Amino acid sequence: MLSEGELKDFAQGQSLYRVLQPWWDVFSHYLSIVMFSIGTLGGTLQVTLRKIVCVPCQMTSDDFCVVFNHRGTTLRNATTEASFPLLPKGLYKLDLQQYAYVDAVCYEKQLHWFAKFFPYVVMLETLALVIISNLWFKYPSTSSRLMHFVSILHKCCDSPWTTRALSETVAEQGGAQPSMSMCSPALQASSTSDCSSRRPMGTEFLSVLDKKEGEQAKAIFEKVKKLKVHVEDKDIIYHLYMRQIVTKIVFLLFTLAYIPYAASHILFDVDCVVDSQALMPFQPFHCVHSLATIFWLLSLVYTVLMVIYSVTCFYSFWWMMRNSLREYSFDSVREESSFSDIPDVKNDFAFILHLLDQYNPLFSKRFAVFLSEVSEKKLRQLNLNYMWPLEKLTQKVMRNAQDQIELHLMLLSGIPEAVFDIRELEVLKLQLIPDPRLTQKLTQLGNLREIWLDHSPATVDLMALGFLSENLRILRMKFTEVEQAPWWVFSLRNLTELYLYGNMFNQDNTTFVNSLPKLKNLKVLFIKCTITAMPKVITNSIPSIQKLSVDNEGTQLSVLQSLKMMSQLTCLELPNCDLQRIPSPIFSLKNLQEIDLKGNNLKTIEEIISFQHLPKLSVLKLKYNSITYIPVHVGVLGNLEQLHLGHNLISCTPPQLFLCSRLYLLDLSHNKLSAIPIEIQELKRLQLLNVSNNNIDHLPEGMFQCKTLQSLLLGHNNLSVVPHQVGELTNLVVLDLRGNQLESLPAELAECHSLMPSGLLVEEGLLNSLPPSVKEGFQRPDKEYLGKIEAEGVGNALTCNPIICNTAGHGDTACSVIYSM
Repeated sequence: MLSEGELKDFAQGQSLYRVLQPWWDVFSHYLSIVMFSIGTLGGTLQVTLRKIVCVPCQMTSDDFCVVFNHRGTTLRNATTEASFPLLPKGLYKLDLQQYAYVDAVCYEKQLHWFAKFFPYVVMLETLALVIISNLWFKYPSTSSRLMHFVSILHKCCDSPWTTRALSETVAEQGGAQPSMSMCSPALQASSTSDCSSRRPMGTEFLSVLDKKEGEQAKAIFEKVKKLKVHVEDKDIIYHLYMRQIVTKIVFLLFTLAYIPYAASHILFDVDCVVDSQALMPFQPFHCVHSLATIFWLLSLVYTVLMVIYSVTCFYSFWWMMRNSLREYSFDSVREESSFSDIPDVKNDFAFILHLLDQYNPLFSKRFAVFLSEVSEKKLRQLNLNYMWPLEKLTQKVMRNAQDQIELHLMLLSGIPEAVFDIRELEVLKLQLIPDPRLTQKLTQLGNLREIWLDHSPATVDLMALGFLSENLRILRMKFTEVEQAPWWVFSLRNLTELYLYGNMFNQDNTTFVNSLPKLKNLKVLFIKCTITAMPKVITNSIPSIQKLSVDNEGTQLSVLQSLKMMSQLTCLELPNCDLQRIPSPIFSLKNLQEIDLKGNNLKTIEEIISFQHLPKLSVLKLKYNSITYIPVHVGVLGNLEQLHLGHNLISCTPPQLFLCSRLYLLDLSHNKLSAIPIEIQELKRLQLLNVSNNNIDHLPEGMFQCKTLQSLLLGHNNLSVVPHQVGELTNLVVLDLRGNQLESLPAELAECHSLMPSGLLVEEGLLNSLPPSVKEGFQRPDKEYLGKIEAEGVGNALTCNPIICNTAGHGDTACSVIYSM
């Protein structure tokens, strides 16, 4: 016996799949109920009523059985009564057990099988049809797909987002906002939500979805995507449905072929011979089948129902053959709605939607809302706006190192609309945002000059693109593949600086790099990727570039001959390009003012003599190489103002180095120097000297003749004493003596009037060696500053010190160049 819970689950399962049953399946289902009722009625009558009644009779010569009355006279034919002798009185009488025996024997032997089992045949055939019709709902390969589809369909109909999307479509087409709920009676019947409560409000059509509803709608989008992938790959449901239709047709034809013949054997009068003379004096009996007439009528009704059932099966077969059911087009939905991106589907997914249309076409429209990427983007944007109001975004606004108002957005689904209400925004950073969209509201950001796109392939509206073309000056992009980069970049006619990170120069796709010449006003181009040769389109076709930086991430950059074509270049940076020697094409760039070759594999710089052909060269950066010595002809670089040779293998400095009398910044840190030549006194303009992390054990007196010196970094050497002449450096702002072998500090430090407590970097114990009056002037102002120095290093800490940067006389660049190591 089935429990109440099992019966309830079965009933719920049947109603769950109702939306996938076309009208002919529903009609066939009701026909099955009527046919099963016929079988049940016949079976009930057969159980409750006496099936057959038999009485003795006399066989005539023509095999006709004559029944006698209690007097021994015939009952069936009175005219022949005289021709038969009367039976002895009492011989026609039988007891009840004998009659029961005769009835049972005659029922089993003489009654046709169809007359005996008609109700059970009807019930079994009906059950067979029901099983065949519902096999596709329970078949292992199809049931999970169908159940998954139906459950998601009900969620789509219940979701407030479906109503909102369809409502907006109606409003867009009608030119006015809708004033009533979009839930149809059919959807109201199948949905548990209160459709009447979802009404448009104001110009937003509907009230904003709350957080829970938005998350539910997002989950439905993901489920629909997975369902589409899972169901669309095969056509198992289609073939199974076709096979069950063919099976029913064959079964029905077979049934209709034998039922009329079998029904003709349902007789009311039946003659029977019981061979049992030892028990009773009679052998022939005449029997009456009491249910024959009603069974014959029920069989007639059953045959008519089977014919109607067959017609519905033939119609469904014709429908299957006539239509292309393994393809489904949403053309009508795309025309009626604003979701023109709804994709067509195929295979089982298409077949299920065709069946759904037979039940209610509105269901497919609601389901299509969750197939549209446009709809999904609208939902994400709605949730994003809800999660990121203006007040929350304002808290993320900050000023960067360039004193610009900056907003950094990371790991969002898009750009909150409130971003465009921050009118003072100057820098917008978008990082790891899969689908950012710059709408026409971007035109409200009149101060925007810089945008970062870090793995964020932004799309731009036409009006926003016109605004960016006029106002954007700096663009930074980082993408793994060049195909992800937005192509609207090349419409930015006023762009002056472009920074490219990632694999943007793929040899298999050169379209992007070949489009760079469209940026007519580009002056700064930064490239950080792996390339084997300098793209000729950069060197030959972009004459406006003044600064070129190529960070090859440690891969050798071999072909550089085309560099000589960039005659307007003022700054060339080739870090991490695995260069073995200084490229000769550089010597042809007469306008070069700065060269940066840090992070390469330079062992010698003998070619430095050729730099005398670059009259404007003032900055030379050769840090992080393997340079072992400085050539003596370095002295020919008379215009050199900054020389960076830190992090090399230099053991001595030639006196000719100090012929570069215009030097104000000299970095020789992290080398193998043991002494500083006395000729350093020739550098009358020297403001910053960094010789930290060497092996220097004494300081020459000539160094204290550099009266303009402001920053002196002597940390991590072998100094045992600081000469008292240090007091002559009255402009000194920063003095780093940490990591040496000092036992005391000279009292003459008090004469360095510009040296602030935060600028004297020594061990705490050394301050005790100073006279109390001097010590008091250099007492540490706070421990927070010292903690910053230890955490970030001396470079970054000093760069943030406004005293040093303002006193250096060459802006932030001069200070940070040497300290941010």
